[in-house]
Amino acid sequence: MIQGTAWKYGDSINTDVIFPGRYTYARMEPEEMAKHAMEDLDGSFANTVKTGDVIVAGRNFGCGSSREQAVTCLKAAGVGAVVAKSFARIYFRNAINSGLLALEIPQAVDAIQQGDPVGIDLKNGVLVHNDIEYRFPPLPPAVREILDDGGLIPHLKKKLVKEA
Repeated sequence: MIQGTAWKYGDSINTDVIFPGRYTYARMEPEEMAKHAMEDLDGSFANTVKTGDVIVAGRNFGCGSSREQAVTCLKAAGVGAVVAKSFARIYFRNAINSGLLALEIPQAVDAIQQGDPVGIDLKNGVLVHNDIEYRFPPLPPAVREILDDGGLIPHLKKKLVKEA
């Protein structure tokens, strides 16, 4: 179960504002990246976000360049999930590979406002907001395993250990 506060943003939030482009080639650990999360869009985000908080956004979240840091910084900041009307294809795949839950639930996005409490029950496929349940299709078992293991690399390492 993921429970947190909603951070609401609009359409076409691109990777340059999720993780500012000026830091792209700087060598940083994930914890340092987290300090710059959403910096160019919302200066209060990195200092205020709490573990389990949920980013809620419109269409085409994560558009722009294929920047893995745009996922890493959110995960390192403690974001429990990103719920959007839609995702840029590469961002969605990077999120799964990095172990960050990305869900498309358009009707919930319309209802949720900045600062609202949000709960996500992944096992039962339900997002709860103001006592209203928004259902989403269950994630495929392979995707659940990757998320449960913390991302694709930890998942593959775990599988290799089991097979050895």
